[in-house]
Amino acid sequence: MPVIEPPIRADDVPSWERTVDLLVVGYGIAGACAAIEAHRAGADVLVLERAGAGGGASALSQGQFYLGGGTDVQTACGYEDTPDNMYAFLRAVTTTPDEASLRVFCEQSVSRFDWLESLGVPFRREAYTHKAVYVRSGEGLLTTGNEKVWPFREQAQYAPRGHQVSGDGPIPGGYVAMQAVLGTAATEGVPVQYETAVIGLVVDDDGRVVGVRARRDGVDSFVAARRGVVLAAGSFNLNADITGEHMPLFSRYGKPLGEPTNDGAGLLLGRTVGVAETGMSGRVATASIYPPEDLIKGIIVNANGERFMPEDAYHGRQANLIAKQPGAIAYLILDEEIFGYPQHGSHTFVDGFDDVDEMEARLAVPAGSLRRTLADYNADVAAGEDSAFHKHPDWLKELTAPYAVFDISVPHSDYHWMSLGGLRADEFGRALDASGEPVPGLYAVGACTAHLAQDGDEYASGMSLAAGSLFGRRAAVHAVGSVRTPDGN
Repeated sequence: MPVIEPPIRADDVPSWERTVDLLVVGYGIAGACAAIEAHRAGADVLVLERAGAGGGASALSQGQFYLGGGTDVQTACGYEDTPDNMYAFLRAVTTTPDEASLRVFCEQSVSRFDWLESLGVPFRREAYTHKAVYVRSGEGLLTTGNEKVWPFREQAQYAPRGHQVSGDGPIPGGYVAMQAVLGTAATEGVPVQYETAVIGLVVDDDGRVVGVRARRDGVDSFVAARRGVVLAAGSFNLNADITGEHMPLFSRYGKPLGEPTNDGAGLLLGRTVGVAETGMSGRVATASIYPPEDLIKGIIVNANGERFMPEDAYHGRQANLIAKQPGAIAYLILDEEIFGYPQHGSHTFVDGFDDVDEMEARLAVPAGSLRRTLADYNADVAAGEDSAFHKHPDWLKELTAPYAVFDISVPHSDYHWMSLGGLRADEFGRALDASGEPVPGLYAVGACTAHLAQDGDEYASGMSLAAGSLFGRRAAVHAVGSVRTPDGN
């Protein structure tokens, strides 16, 4: 657990080491975008980062930004999209109550893309048209969500929105993106102090956050912030106490994504001044069955020998639905024609089977269950429609012996995951208390806040980086004294 002190009253601060307009805590995508925007607005800004360099978990990611509404990449690749169409899809797939943030996420997506490119973040005008978790072959656009999955494909026009940063071979796109963003910040003279942990907030008599308590090399100091403090300190993925409380299954069996500083410091700082938390059990996990994409033509069954989802669902949706099954047990059943080993997830190959009864006995599912499931599925394939879960016709194939089975259960596979819950904030990045009122002087953005997607069912790869870059900028602009958005609205 990080060391977090209770708030200290401004009158009790022994001395201020420095006074700035805006203090940013953390230097991942959200903190960096906030710092750049504030600095460009003429504010005196300071970033405090615990690590010895910037980038955070953003730099460890695959570098996907969920952007749409008609970006230049989408248009160049021949796809039509609008902010309203993007909203229609996200409104259908997510249950977020934060309508204002969802709207602005869609309406400012194109300008957000343009801004990222202006910082030097590279996106090639080429689409990857197969199923993949991410690509490192240079393509700048791929489908990273449930846009083609029923019922969402009937509720909005399909458009791929996973804007993949075009890296160089094995280098993750997130590293490439953060090198560009941090390079811009350095060129423009954004002040950053590394190896400095923020361990407490300073409040005035009215409860306004007016500064922070920082610790560097074991020595505490205080920095005042005239216009606000922006918490951009990352997720709580590696805080075993918090994850064990809110997501015990994946905390026990899964592998959290992130770096050591993803210990919930931002969340805990917010708690000290009454910031509300929401969606704390939400998480997106992945141990994808694809690639190879032919595996999608198989079926996934639970411990009862029954299908429970369309196999073409986004890998995060797959994982979340598997976690809800009895014992979080699931099996992928293939036949000889489409057999292959999943490239992600370290799923265990169970065996090959010539006989369905033998397969049922080995998997310990109820006698006759797989035979019924396969018969019903193959009948649907022959009719050209998956009547149970509406898997896209592209992935329908009759399954015949010999069969092969992979155990893709949560307890038996390497599911990597990240949290989706956190501090509650509004469309301007203002941290909110339990009654929905802003905590004066405090902003919260990035992975320490609750995401728009409430769970893995709703997520699309790239939503985290896209939201961090947007709400980091909006928080900075709001804090330095204007209700003007970064796009002039």
